[in-house]
Amino acid sequence: MCTAAFVSHVDPSMVLREEQLPSMQPIAWAIRYRVEPKMHEARATVLGAFGARAMYREGLGCTLIHGRDESVRDQRLVDAPIVSPFPDAVHAPDTDALRTALDLAFSEPDPAAPRHTKAVVILHDGKLVAERYADGYTPQTPIWAHSLTKSVMNAFAGILVQDGKLKVEQAAGVPEWSGANDSRHAITIDQLLRMTTGLPFDETDGPVSPMTRQFFLERDMRAYAAGMPLTHPPGSTWAYSNLAYVLLARSLMDAADVHDAPAAEQFLRDRLFRPLGMSHTLVEADEAGTLVGSSHTFGTARDFARFGQLYLDDGVIDGQRILPEGWVAYSHSQTLDTGYGAGFWTNLRQEGNVPVWDTPWGMPQLPRDTYFARGALGQYVMIVPSEKLVVVRMGISVNASTDIANVVARIIEAVHRDPATETSS
Repeated sequence: MCTAAFVSHVDPSMVLREEQLPSMQPIAWAIRYRVEPKMHEARATVLGAFGARAMYREGLGCTLIHGRDESVRDQRLVDAPIVSPFPDAVHAPDTDALRTALDLAFSEPDPAAPRHTKAVVILHDGKLVAERYADGYTPQTPIWAHSLTKSVMNAFAGILVQDGKLKVEQAAGVPEWSGANDSRHAITIDQLLRMTTGLPFDETDGPVSPMTRQFFLERDMRAYAAGMPLTHPPGSTWAYSNLAYVLLARSLMDAADVHDAPAAEQFLRDRLFRPLGMSHTLVEADEAGTLVGSSHTFGTARDFARFGQLYLDDGVIDGQRILPEGWVAYSHSQTLDTGYGAGFWTNLRQEGNVPVWDTPWGMPQLPRDTYFARGALGQYVMIVPSEKLVVVRMGISVNASTDIANVVARIIEAVHRDPATETSS
């Protein structure tokens, strides 16, 4: 509710209705919230008793506040605006074929499971060729990117490698793991990026699950994650892990010598968001000041299109190298026998399903060189090098398939058509 009101500037009641309540059955009826504009806060209660409070800070987004300590209230980041490379107006599709592809992306074939697509942006050969937005959303609306954040953390790591401040083979440097007999001290940055730490974690999103506790009940998410014991030797198994990316975020902050939320946000603005023209992007932090590197980035669909273009162009944007040579190839290289890389999903494994989610690893409809960032509720940055294509889809698809593979396949067909012959047909 806090980020809807103060970051995205969309109707909080719409976000509650489309995003929060469907996942909170059967207690949805008991949830109440209020936004307090003067205090820059939002509050929510269950049965009028169990409550939560989130506080907005300029340039830093919203943070859950635990207890009465409000020392973080005065933290903010006031910086010169970032200029977007795109014009303000919505870019209508150049062809009927692209319009048809967007129609598919925004279609609602099942009223019982709405897709709630909010934005689609298409870049072809580096150019904006089409975009569309739902009512209430514009090219300037930041949207919750969920686990697209993990790919942003990949870029953070790449920048530090470029600076010579980080090697992916080095130990993660988690203080709680420094004991001589603690096998966790061997966990590396690479294993955090690839989710092969060997640490256990229940990634189910239930009211009392460890993931819910980490995100909503813990003031210091990193410390909670650092307390998990090993269940497998590091590097031996893959398991989807939000905790790995919370730990990674703090390791990257330490390597960059930025130790609180404003300093970390400034680093990302200076080294990533500003060069790319990601004019409305921020990564929120927890109350302890660690970036929530697993899932709490907000940005516009255009911002994420530029982010995808950075990877399509091998870490270079507008002639400036942001990521080191070889980093992009590393990022989408296969981890063990999975369809995951090092912060990006790949199309290299096309059989079987992702554990826990029971969704397919790959997208056989698309070229094998496709790789992508993916976040909950249907956030995608699809990168197709062989087609010089970046497609961003953002929305609130709680229990619905986004049909993203077929949407991108339709877009590939559209960009192959000759506009002149298509218009006359």
